Amino acid sequence: MKKITELLLADLSKGELINNLFNRLESYFYLNNEEKVILKENHDKVLQRLELCFSRVENKYYKKEGYIWFSYLHSGQYLTYLYLFAHVLYFKHNDLSSKLYYLNKILHGVDILGAVELPESFFFEHPLGLVLGRAKYGNRFFAMQGCTVGGNKDKYPTLGQNVKMYSNSKVLGSSIIGDNVVIAANSYIKDQNIDSNCLVFGQSPNLIIKTI
Repeated sequence: MKKITELLLADLSKGELINNLFNRLESYFYLNNEEKVILKENHDKVLQRLELCFSRVENKYYKKEGYIWFSYLHSGQYLTYLYLFAHVLYFKHNDLSSKLYYLNKILHGVDILGAVELPESFFFEHPLGLVLGRAKYGNRFFAMQGCTVGGNKDKYPTLGQNVKMYSNSKVLGSSIIGDNVVIAANSYIKDQNIDSNCLVFGQSPNLIIKTI
C-alpha cells in the first residue's frame, strides 16, 4: 500500500499509477511526450479531487486502515479516476481529454464526457452501461448499471442533493429532481419535476410518486 495524498492510500504509488495510465492509453491511442508531461503535471490535482470524492463514500471498499482507499483494480474507482482526469484536462487539452474519455468507455462501458460537471461527491455501483450527459448534478449523486441522464430537445435535467438512481432508470430533458429523491429501477422520467424527499417509479407521464 502506498500513501499518495494526505488521506488516500493506493495499491500503486503515484509514479506507478501514471505509468500504468500511459500504458493503458498507448494500448489504444498514440500518446506523445508532450501529452505525458501534461498528464504528470495534472496528476496531483486529479488525486486531490479523487480523495475528496471518495471521502464521502460510505462503502467498505473505499476505506482501509483508517484511510480512504483507491485501487486501480477496482473498476468503479478507476473509472472515477479516468473521468476526473478527462474533466480536469477538458478545457485546455481537449484531445487528450477525449482519449481519457474513450479509454473509460473501452475499459468500463461508461459514457461520461470530460465536459460533464459531476459534483464533489458521487458514487457508482456496478456502473456498466452508465450514460451521464451535461446535466446539473447535486452532491452525493448515486447511480447503478444502465442509468441514463440525458437531453431532450437541447434541454438537460437538474438533479438535487442526494439523488439515487437504481438500475436502468432514466432522467431526461427539462426534468428537475429535488433533494433526497430515490428513482426506482427501470423508471423513466422525461420533462417532469419531482419534489424533494420522494420515491419515484413508473414511466413518464404516468409516474407513481410517494413521499419518503
